[in-house]
Amino acid sequence: MGEFYSILRVEIQDFLTLRRAHLSISGYSHDVCYLKSFDTYLSHLGLEEKKITEATASGWVGSLTGKSSSRANKVITLRIFTKYLLSLGITAHVPVIPKVADDYIPYIFSDAELERIFTAADSIRVTKNQTNPNMQIEFPMIIRLLYGCGLRIGETLALQMKDVDLDSDILTMLHTKRDKQRLVPLSQSLAEILRNYCLSMGIVGIPSAYLFPGVDPVKPASVESIKNKFRAILRNLDIVPKMRVWHERGPCLHCFRHVFTFKSFAQAERNGHPIDDSIPFLSVYLGHEGLDETEKYLKFSSEMYPEALEMFESYTENVFPEVTDEL
Repeated sequence: MGEFYSILRVEIQDFLTLRRAHLSISGYSHDVCYLKSFDTYLSHLGLEEKKITEATASGWVGSLTGKSSSRANKVITLRIFTKYLLSLGITAHVPVIPKVADDYIPYIFSDAELERIFTAADSIRVTKNQTNPNMQIEFPMIIRLLYGCGLRIGETLALQMKDVDLDSDILTMLHTKRDKQRLVPLSQSLAEILRNYCLSMGIVGIPSAYLFPGVDPVKPASVESIKNKFRAILRNLDIVPKMRVWHERGPCLHCFRHVFTFKSFAQAERNGHPIDDSIPFLSVYLGHEGLDETEKYLKFSSEMYPEALEMFESYTENVFPEVTDEL
C-alpha cells in the first residue's frame, strides 16, 4: 500500500483496505496511486484539521494533468473517498467529475498491413538474445487471438488451460479489466489453429498450464515482452502513421481489438443487421462497462474505409447523441 503522511493518512489507509476487497489488482493499484497524489497534496498544504474543503478538493483537481479521461478517473476515486469520509462524520467536499473530452482516435490496420504483420510473425526465429524459447510459436498465436476475438493483451496472457474449452471452442476470460468476466467463442478456423498450438506446446490436459508461458514456465509471458516483439515487427515493416494528430493512437497491439470491432460491425451491416442493433451484443462480448465505451470503437482516423466511415457516422449520430450535461 505504501506510506501516507497527511492528516488523513489513517483514513486513506483504512479506505484502501476496504477497496482492496472489491477491486481488481489494477483497479486497486490505480486507487493507491491517485490517493498517494492527493495525500502528497494535503501534506504540502500542511493541513492540521481532518477536513476537506471545496477549495482543497478543487485545488488538487486543478493540479491534475494528462488526458481528460485520466483526470476524470482520479476525481472519481477522490469522490468515493470523500463520501467515505462523510460516512465517518468528517467534513468533506465531494468534487464534480470533470467533463471528458472526446479525444481518442484509434489506429486501424489496413488489410495489407495485417497480411504483412502475420507473415512477419510467422517468420520469427529463435535468436541467442531471445530469452523465451517459445516466442516463435507463442507470438503468432497471440496476435491471432487478439485479431480474431478482440481480446486485450493482458487478459490473453493470463489465460490458463482450465480457461480453454477445446471441445466447445470457448475461452473463459477471468482476469479482465474491471473484472468484467465473460465467455468468448472462437471461430471454427481459429479454434483449429488453437488446438494445434496447444498440442505442439504440450499443454493439453494440464489445467494450471499457462496458454502462453514465459521464460519461467510456471508464469505467463510478460505483456512488455510481447509489446516489444510487436514494436520490433512494426519497425521492420515500417508501419507508422504518416501524420499523427493530437490524441491519435499509434499502431500497437491494442489496435487489433479495434480492427476486430470495426470488421464485426461491417460484417453485421453486410448481413443486414443495423449497427445500432449490434452494439449492445458486441459491448458485452468485448467486456465493456457500457455502450459509451464501445462508441470509441466506432471512431477511426484512417481513410482506408471511407464508405464505412460515412455509414458509421450516420449511425453514431443517432445512437450516441452528444451529451453536454455534467457527468
